[in-house]
Amino acid sequence: MTRLLRITLLSLLIIAGLLTALIYSLTWRPADKETLPVSCVAPRAPTLLPGQALKVMTWNVQYLAGKNYVFWYDTADGSGPDDRPTVEDMASSLDEVARVIRDEHPDILLLQELDEGAKSSHYQDQVALLQERLVDLYPCSAQAFDWKADFVPNLHIFGSVGRKLVTLSRYQIEHAERLQLPVSPANFISRQFQPRPALLLTYLPLSDGGQLAVLNTRLDGNMPGRSAVQAQAKATVKLLDKFEGRGTPWLIGGDFNLLPLGQFLRLDAVKRGQYSPDSELHLLWDKYPMIPSNSESSGIDREKWLTNFPNDPSVEGPDRTLDYLFYSPRIKRVEAKVRQEDTLRISNHLPVIARFLLPAAQ
Repeated sequence: MTRLLRITLLSLLIIAGLLTALIYSLTWRPADKETLPVSCVAPRAPTLLPGQALKVMTWNVQYLAGKNYVFWYDTADGSGPDDRPTVEDMASSLDEVARVIRDEHPDILLLQELDEGAKSSHYQDQVALLQERLVDLYPCSAQAFDWKADFVPNLHIFGSVGRKLVTLSRYQIEHAERLQLPVSPANFISRQFQPRPALLLTYLPLSDGGQLAVLNTRLDGNMPGRSAVQAQAKATVKLLDKFEGRGTPWLIGGDFNLLPLGQFLRLDAVKRGQYSPDSELHLLWDKYPMIPSNSESSGIDREKWLTNFPNDPSVEGPDRTLDYLFYSPRIKRVEAKVRQEDTLRISNHLPVIARFLLPAAQ
């Protein structure tokens, strides 16, 4: 019996070791800080000038899936009927995304949820597909994964995932980094397969020798208690404080998955589950200017500042604000808007667009 027990235990240890090795080979564990390659296809993209105007747009394009679906993750119980969009719908969304970008022509473009090598988007390299349509506008770019695995055992995925943050720029980018944010709590095995939210940090040189720091992100969207979003917000603020302390102008945009002041109670009770009554976003708005501001997103014209149109057949239009731009007080806001009129069928998020004035030379 003792010999049999030893053999059984040894067999279990071997199986556990093989399973651990398999999981590690299929999944991705990025470093806390990584230097990223920067691509500049033009011989020499222009350099930013102190005091110049700068147009910035942030947009979560939902891996070009469009608005014809209710995906499994769109419902609280994971019962949405759709697992992935068709190639035809993604091609249509790609054309529409490119159309809006060309029409707005921002100087800096912050995109979230573009896929590469993911089963759910038919293994497309969506960054390359979009850049083919925008190569004359954006010579410089940087990109970073925030979810990657060769195989995820979830039955709705049951294959590879690869999702990216992408920053495109008309101006020179001299350096880029991926900064890991805190991840959601999970058991050892689940943690290997989950998304790994990050900050995509790019430095754009100024002609006077200074730099503009531009950050792109997408924070957790899980329910309170199952999300690391508060820790992610704290880590983000800590970095922004460092830029302020050094006198480096900065701006950050993305899908923060957090509500502004006053919107929690405006949502139907059944739609509040993933949000906290006291939005963790206050960690940022308490210190730094925000677009849309709380007065805009919860004021009399709040409908103009809604940025999220859920994939929910009971919702007839945008009903909450989740996407924002924050910026250094050294930078001056000139104008801002959410482009709603012709973007409602492209993604479940709408683009936030702002024009700024950079600080003048010292």
